[in-house]
Amino acid sequence: MTRALLIVDVQNDFTEGGALGVVGGDEVARGVSDLLAAHRDEYGLVIASRDWHDAENDNGGHFAGEDEDPDFVDTWPDHCVAGTRGAEYHPDFDHSSVDVHIRKGQGEAAYSAFEGVADDGRTVAQLLEQHGVTDVDIVGIATDYCVRASGLDAVERGRRVRVFTDLIAGVSPASSEAALAELAHVGAVITDSSVLAGSAS
Repeated sequence: MTRALLIVDVQNDFTEGGALGVVGGDEVARGVSDLLAAHRDEYGLVIASRDWHDAENDNGGHFAGEDEDPDFVDTWPDHCVAGTRGAEYHPDFDHSSVDVHIRKGQGEAAYSAFEGVADDGRTVAQLLEQHGVTDVDIVGIATDYCVRASGLDAVERGRRVRVFTDLIAGVSPASSEAALAELAHVGAVITDSSVLAGSAS
C-alpha cells in the first residue's frame, strides 16, 4: 500500500482576507503544516494543487465579466491569478516537503486537482498510477467545491479516500455538509487526522 496526501488549494485568495476567503482557511494552512511535520513519513507522495488562472481572459467564463455580478456557483470574482499574491500558498502552509505542485484552471474553470497538471505535464491521475498509490488522504479548501471535486475524482479512479474534517474549510456550512455526505455516499471515509499513527484520539 502506498498512501498519498493531496493538499487542495491552500492559497491566499481562499483564506481569510483573500478574494474568496473562507472562514477557517488560516487554521487549515497551519494544521496542514503541523500534519506534514508530524506525519510526512506516512506518505509515499505529497501533492499540492493551486488554482492558477489567466489574467488576460475570463478563464472560460469562470470569472464574471466587468458588467456581470458573479453568481458564486459558476461565475466568480477574479481570484488566484497567476503570478499574484492571491495565487501563492498561504504563508503558514509550509510546502517544503511537497513532492509535486499542480496548477489548475489555466484558462478554464477547474475545481478538481485532477484537472490540473504538474510542471512536467503529468496529471494527478498519472502521478498516483506511477507511484502505485492505493490510498489518498485529502485536506484543503474549499470543502464544498475543490475538496469535494477532488475527492469524487479520486474515488472514481479506484482509490481509497479519506477526508480529514479538521483540515478542511468550506464556503458555507450547509453545502459543506452536503459535500461530505456525497463523498461518504460514494465510499470516502470522513474522519479526522487523529487516525494517523501516533496521533491523539
